[in-house]
Amino acid sequence: MAVGNDKPQSQFLAGYSFYGYRNTDGTVGTKNILGITISVQCVAGIANYIVKKIREELLPEYPGVDDVVALNHTYGCGVDIKAAGAEIPVRTIRNIAANPNFGGQILITSLGCEKLLPERLLFNDPVTSPDDGNAGREIIVLQDESYHGFDAMVSAIIQKAEEKLKILNTRKRVLCPASDLIVGMQCGGSDAFSGITANPVAGFASDLIVRAGGTVMFSEVSEVRDAIHLLVPRAATHEVAKALIGEMRWYDNYLARWGSDRSANPAPGNKRGGLSNIVEKALGSAAKSGTSPIADVLSPGERIKRKGLIFAATPAGDFVCGTLQVAAGMNVHVFTTGMGTPYGLSMVPVIKVGTNSKLSNRWFDLIDLDAGKVALGQKTIEEMGWELFSMILDVASGKKIIAADRLGLHNDLVLFNPGPVT
Repeated sequence: MAVGNDKPQSQFLAGYSFYGYRNTDGTVGTKNILGITISVQCVAGIANYIVKKIREELLPEYPGVDDVVALNHTYGCGVDIKAAGAEIPVRTIRNIAANPNFGGQILITSLGCEKLLPERLLFNDPVTSPDDGNAGREIIVLQDESYHGFDAMVSAIIQKAEEKLKILNTRKRVLCPASDLIVGMQCGGSDAFSGITANPVAGFASDLIVRAGGTVMFSEVSEVRDAIHLLVPRAATHEVAKALIGEMRWYDNYLARWGSDRSANPAPGNKRGGLSNIVEKALGSAAKSGTSPIADVLSPGERIKRKGLIFAATPAGDFVCGTLQVAAGMNVHVFTTGMGTPYGLSMVPVIKVGTNSKLSNRWFDLIDLDAGKVALGQKTIEEMGWELFSMILDVASGKKIIAADRLGLHNDLVLFNPGPVT
């Protein structure tokens, strides 16, 4: 089968823009957030304590800062750092802190005795981050003997946090072309309408973003695996096609190692929603990618390296996928659902698209866009695709129109860790 799209490319889409925060490495944030990441789960409680204290006592003094968030995880202690697959959670944590919505301002909170040394979370990649990326990152080690008591630890972190809040508070939104968008496409709680309404709508919007010079990620290996025969011919080069097949093979081997069967997906809820098997689900899931050529493939935890349509390899679990897309660098998230989920991320705006009007009407204050109108014949896929594209630009500009941010529905990050615990 031929690789590459030999059809004439769609006309470039010019004149579309949004207001974002431009970073020194060339990326653009859609939020202006201070991130507090951790090197080990042992300090997650302190990170949460600090975030609460900053929100209550400091944030009101810095109106230009959207939020402060704890980038907690369950990694760092009792893990085999050198085992096969161990690089995935390490680079994921490191690259989450490099997400453009943090503007480079990150505090790394460490205990001091963990296997994952906090220095490994410093970003240093001259290709993807010419400014070295470490200027805004600082490490605080709680076992430092100079800290006498809990209040001393808290004061040290708060002092560093306020220095970063002052920097973030000076940042202003500027007009940015739509080519600066990095949009993650994902589905969860899918139903029989997903593949005929919301996912094709997301796919049409994906094509618009790519035509505007922007970047779109689609993911979920086990939910596109059985549609791989439709994806490989869309690879822009033979190298991309080989990488795409390679990620499918890696995940097949990963599942086989544990005796898992990918046909165990769909979930019970998917079946209640009318999806009968994984092939049917895969065809609907792949629709989110639209029709553009696949420009690149990312392994789990890697950062975006080029523009266009990207396959970012991730498991299908909602928050594992979302976490890896945050690490890849997305600045807006589109999440389609048919059965319904309160899914939300604190560091990236999440646009919720309902696949059917019954759900969208019942969850009127949780769903941002009702793609069920396609099934009812009220709107076409193209009309709704343009509507979603317009909403993405508005959300990227900071308009508070999405439910997850309005209600504060933000879940924890979930790392993909295929390595052993020792």
